[in-house]
Amino acid sequence: MRKFLKNDILESFRTMYEAHDELEKFINKKDFGRMEITLADLQDMAVQIGTSIERSEGEGFVTVKYLEEYCEAVYEVSQGNGDKLNGNKVRKALNKKLIKAENSAKADIRVKTEIAFISYKAAMWDSLESVWRSAAFDPDCDAYVIAVPYYDLNPNHSFGQFHYEGDEYPDNVPVTHYEAYDLAVRKPDVIYFHNPYDDWNLVTSVDPRFYSSNLKKYTECLVYIPYYATSGGMSEGQKTLPAYFNADYIVIQSPEFRAYFDERIPDEKFLSFGSPKFDKVIQKCQNPPHPSKEWAKKMEGRKVYFYNTSIGGMLADTESFLKKMEYVFKCFEEKDDACLLWRPHPLLESTFDSMRPQFRHTFDVLKKCFIENNLGIYDTTADIEDTIALSDAYIGDGGTSVTSLFGVVGKPIFILNNQIHDKPNEENWRGEMISFGFNYWEQNRFAVVRGNRLYISEPYKYEFHYFCDLSDGDCDGFYSNIYEINGKWYACPWTAKNILVIGEEGVEKTIELENTCGDGCQFSYAWKYRQYLILVPNLYSAVVRYNTETGMISYFNKNKDIFVKENDEIKLGGSMVCHGYLYIASPLDNKIYQMDIESGTEKVIELHIKSRCGCFAMMESQGNMWLMPYRGFTIVCWNPVTDETKEFDDTPNELAYKDIGPAFNLPVFYGDNLYITPCMANMYLKLDVNTGKFTTWKPFFEVSEKSKVSLEIERSSFFLEHPNKSDADFIMYSYFSNKLYSINLDTGKCQEVQINFDMDELRKHELGFCEYSEKVNYVCMETQLNSLDDFLDGNIAGQPFNRERQLRAFRQITDDFSGRCGERTHEFIKKRVR
Repeated sequence: MRKFLKNDILESFRTMYEAHDELEKFINKKDFGRMEITLADLQDMAVQIGTSIERSEGEGFVTVKYLEEYCEAVYEVSQGNGDKLNGNKVRKALNKKLIKAENSAKADIRVKTEIAFISYKAAMWDSLESVWRSAAFDPDCDAYVIAVPYYDLNPNHSFGQFHYEGDEYPDNVPVTHYEAYDLAVRKPDVIYFHNPYDDWNLVTSVDPRFYSSNLKKYTECLVYIPYYATSGGMSEGQKTLPAYFNADYIVIQSPEFRAYFDERIPDEKFLSFGSPKFDKVIQKCQNPPHPSKEWAKKMEGRKVYFYNTSIGGMLADTESFLKKMEYVFKCFEEKDDACLLWRPHPLLESTFDSMRPQFRHTFDVLKKCFIENNLGIYDTTADIEDTIALSDAYIGDGGTSVTSLFGVVGKPIFILNNQIHDKPNEENWRGEMISFGFNYWEQNRFAVVRGNRLYISEPYKYEFHYFCDLSDGDCDGFYSNIYEINGKWYACPWTAKNILVIGEEGVEKTIELENTCGDGCQFSYAWKYRQYLILVPNLYSAVVRYNTETGMISYFNKNKDIFVKENDEIKLGGSMVCHGYLYIASPLDNKIYQMDIESGTEKVIELHIKSRCGCFAMMESQGNMWLMPYRGFTIVCWNPVTDETKEFDDTPNELAYKDIGPAFNLPVFYGDNLYITPCMANMYLKLDVNTGKFTTWKPFFEVSEKSKVSLEIERSSFFLEHPNKSDADFIMYSYFSNKLYSINLDTGKCQEVQINFDMDELRKHELGFCEYSEKVNYVCMETQLNSLDDFLDGNIAGQPFNRERQLRAFRQITDDFSGRCGERTHEFIKKRVR
């Protein structure tokens, strides 16, 4: 019997006891009319209870016998001589009979917990399956799998195509149609669900009847289980979602994951039991399924590489994502011993339609080419764990839950770099060394390359040699700027949580920072002023000022919301140090944060300007600050002393840019002109600050053919520090070609700056397979020195794959490595609703 029905029965017994008390009063007062009505009501209630019990437990159930005896006792009272009845005796006699029936109901009627599993995507069913399996085999439970419909969302967020996948679930999963299960009538004791978005999703929406806000109305216990698993950490977009506040419980992989959810959610909601997805993949890989005949033919005699194309990777840079797909297909075309098994995210095409419709045709062409040319296996099956069990290794994006599934079963993970679209050559690997960690301050002496390896050069010589490892582990990108102050070098954190002091023999001291938050980009940039280091926060909670002479660390956290804006993504305004002040601009409006570095005095300045474009980059010239817009084309000149401002927006009509980032990068000021380099714009501009006139100019190096196509950009940026040959000499970096150029703006003379690394040194200190960070567990990253071809051919530089080390690393991301998350979750929730 259902719990709520049994509770109703027990509540009816309490009502009948109260009626016995009233009956005693009526008898004693000789109020025979009301006595007869009460006896009739008691008889009806007993019959109704008996009928309900027989409907649930079957005819002849023991409690019904006791109820029949009770009815006989009520009948005898009704047939007696009212004048001779004793109210007290009647009450006691009826109570005695009713107690037998009540005790039997409590002891003999077994409560069956009804549990509904609400699932909308068959491919995501694995996030609930092991819990359902535990419930389905529990004799005290009735488990129902309710497949519910969902809709693609149109670009204007209206409901588009309707989908129902009830017939796509595994054959051993009995699916109940959503119209055949009335939540309002059934009132399941527990509802499990895996869609946390309600109406917050931009790609799809389940039928609003199944939003968590509605599910909560019909159950005592609503449990959210994430549809994904993760190798560590969560995206900012997953931090605060409607389901978290409507659910009674949230199942998480391990206690550490609680920190990635909104702090307003009560801690007691979180159940650290692991993930049902891990349960299933572990069990599947222990007993792999047999592939279909078509798959088996393609797999025979080959290693199978699972290729994952994720939504996050596509949205981050759609053009590069598509070019990467083409490159991957070409690499496998040349391999006879490798089988490419391509499994796109199940909502990838819907996401193209709703968020990147202009790229859908290109994707379709690549997909058609893959399938028609029989380049591998195109996998659209519902069960990803079957596919993983049949695969030998993973290639694809890093920010996806699929990597964690490969991680917990000990299969190699190779994370692709979507910016690499060609086979490696000398120019590519040299450019890669400088594209990330090259320090253009401090006379261009420092470069922090992958894995926190510090390389140094003589000033402006660009002959780099390995100096030391900045980290104890193998974590990529932890440090960014290197500054020299009073003969010591200081490594400033990026994703790291400390400052390093570097001496002649390497790292000699670590300065820990307080209150660091999880994994990710803690700081966006660092500056130095006299004896101070100033860290500009990203995820970190404050501006940090470190006095290298006294060792004092100061934290300034009052105004971070001015220059760091969080919505679906973090946006950070431009910053710079000028005349003893730190300036950080808002990325969205006209505000600027100012701090006196010596005194620590802070204030917020509102510029008197019309534009509300925000600021992406800042530079100073002749006492004026030049603010490059975060959005649009309006450039602002501001004098912080006089507070005078001027806006320049008369840009050429041909100027256009891709609205996936700022139009411009850092400029330089020379003569009366501001030389402006593009970030996402399609041209180089020169601004005459006297007339306000914009003209185009051409860099003196050859612009790539691709950048000459409309809106194909040639991203470049000036380095503000140059070798002091003359005021006209500047260093420019081209992001497209990954090269440095020395440019004289007077003569037009331009030459490439040769940056040299020793190839043997680079390969010796390449990471290979290792633990990169909390979010990027044991993997190998694609680089110019460890290409996709290198991985397929088994020629990885650095540490080779070690399965035991991978399993040890991934044990840290889940509270259950035994495949018992479903069992543990079910047992806990069942006790909760008993």
